[in-house]
Amino acid sequence: MEKEKGKKTGNIAEKIRELALPLCREQGLFLWDVRFEKEGAEQYLRVFIDKDGGVDMDDCERFSREFNKVLDEVDPISVSYVFECGSPGLGRTLRRPEHFLSCIGDQVRVKTIRPDENGERETVGRLVSYQNKQFVIELPDGNNKDFDLSECSSVKLNDDEDLF
Repeated sequence: MEKEKGKKTGNIAEKIRELALPLCREQGLFLWDVRFEKEGAEQYLRVFIDKDGGVDMDDCERFSREFNKVLDEVDPISVSYVFECGSPGLGRTLRRPEHFLSCIGDQVRVKTIRPDENGERETVGRLVSYQNKQFVIELPDGNNKDFDLSECSSVKLNDDEDLF
């Protein structure tokens, strides 16, 4: 399908999120993220799912099979795209309030846009709280450090540290 001139694709991820949520709930999954992004000449619709204990290929296949039916019926995307479903994986990025809330108590790696008072742009600690785009992490020394999400370039789960 050809994209209509002037039609924006920015809300596609939110439309897909709304379509995917009921199926995720039905299958006992957590919808981690939806991305609609261009790589080279291709457009990719990526749906990231999770569940307690992690997802496997069977979960991804089951979700994909059913969600393809929804996509075919609703046809929410007016351009050609490749659909992919997978796990958010280790070191997943925390973007949405529900990401932060589900990761309270976990180790996170925060990268800030500007250096802090010590010249550091990266901080690792345990996520203590999140509210209204503000969050607190407990540092290894036991002190807490406050962050505003708008001042961060990324916040990721720090569960892949032992792989390096």
